[in-house]
Amino acid sequence: MFRQRLIAPGPVEISGDVQRALSLPQIHHRSPEAKIILKRSLELLRVVAGLPETTGWQPLILTMSGTGAFEAVLSSLVPRGAKFASLSAGKFGERWSDMAKLLGYEVTEQRFAWGESIPPSAASSIAPETRALLVTHSETSTGALHDLERIARAARAVSPEILIIVDAITSLGMAELRPVEWGLDAIVSGSQKAVAGPPGLGLVFLSPRALEVLNTGGSSGCYLDLRRELKVQPQGETAFTPAINLIVGLNASLEPIAAEIEQIGLPAYWAGKKALNDALLAAALSLGCSSFAQVPSPACVTLIPPAPITGRMLWSALLKRGARAQTGQDAIKDAICRISFMGHFDRYDALAFAGLLEEALVDCGAQVTRGAGVAAAWQALEGK
Repeated sequence: MFRQRLIAPGPVEISGDVQRALSLPQIHHRSPEAKIILKRSLELLRVVAGLPETTGWQPLILTMSGTGAFEAVLSSLVPRGAKFASLSAGKFGERWSDMAKLLGYEVTEQRFAWGESIPPSAASSIAPETRALLVTHSETSTGALHDLERIARAARAVSPEILIIVDAITSLGMAELRPVEWGLDAIVSGSQKAVAGPPGLGLVFLSPRALEVLNTGGSSGCYLDLRRELKVQPQGETAFTPAINLIVGLNASLEPIAAEIEQIGLPAYWAGKKALNDALLAAALSLGCSSFAQVPSPACVTLIPPAPITGRMLWSALLKRGARAQTGQDAIKDAICRISFMGHFDRYDALAFAGLLEEALVDCGAQVTRGAGVAAAWQALEGK
C-alpha cells in the first residue's frame, strides 16, 4: 500500500507507539487494566488542557466523533427550547448553530464572512436571557483563529450566568487556551486532532458551573446524557461499552505530549506549535501564495495559491508527491488548500514540507525562485 504523509487538519498521523498500542491483545473494558488506562488518559487530558483537579473541571472521553460530543454537551446542559446565541465565521461554527436548531433550541445567529475572525464586540449584542453561547475557537474550515478570551468576556459582561460552549476541536493542544481564566464552561475536542490519537473519540471538558447545571438538570436522553458518564468515569468506568482500543491508543499518544508540557510548560508548548505553522506560512507567502485566514490559527494553514493555480490543483500536486493535505469546503472547496502540523511534527518536518510545497507549486506551473520557500521557513524558525 502506498504510504501518504498526512498533513490535513485531521485525522493526523499516529506515532509508532500508538500503532503498537492499537495492535495489543484485546482487553475487556471492565477489567482493572482498562480502568487504569481510562483514568490515566483523563489525567493526561487535564495536562494538555491546563486543568488540574484543583480547578474543579472534569474531562470525559466519549465513544463518538467531535460532532457527537458537541451534541451531547448541548443536550445535556441546556433544556430544549432554551435560547442559544451562535457566533460563526466558517463551516463548523455554522454546523453547531444548525445542530442547535435541529435539537429544538431558539437560536440567534451572527454569521461573519469565512476567513474573517469573529469580532469580540459581536458578543456584546447577546440578549441577557440567552442560556448559552456557541463559539468556535479555531475554525478548521478557514484556518482562522477567533479571540475567544475577549468574546467570552464580552458575553459574560452581558449575561454573567451564560454557559459558554466552545468548539476547541483543533485548538486544544495547539493554540493558547485558558478555560479557567477566560470563564469558559464546556470545551469539545476530538482524538484525531492535536492529541494525535486514532479517530473515534470525543473529548469533553466541563467547568464547575457546567457540572452544577448538569447535576441539577432533567433527563436529556440516554447515550448522550453526560450525567451517566460523569457518575462513573472518575472511577475508570464508562456508562456504556467504550472503544477501549482507541482509548489505549489515545493514552499512548498523550503520554509524550503531557511529558513535554510538564517539562517546558503550556505557553512554550503552544509557542512551538505556532512556530511550525508560521514557518510553513512564511514559505508559502514567499512562493506567491496568500493566507485565506485573516488571523491564522496555529492548527492550520489555509493557502490561496497564485493565479491561475487553484487550491484543488495544489492539493492534487501535493497528493501526487505523497502528501495528503485538504481542499476547502462548500463555496471555497476549489479556492484553498489546507495544510496542518497538528500532531507529532517538528521543525525539520516544517522545512521538508516547505520544500515539498515549492515543488508542488512548480508542478502546477508557478514561477518560483527555487529554495525561497525553505529559506523563508528557516528565517521564520530562527525568528528573523
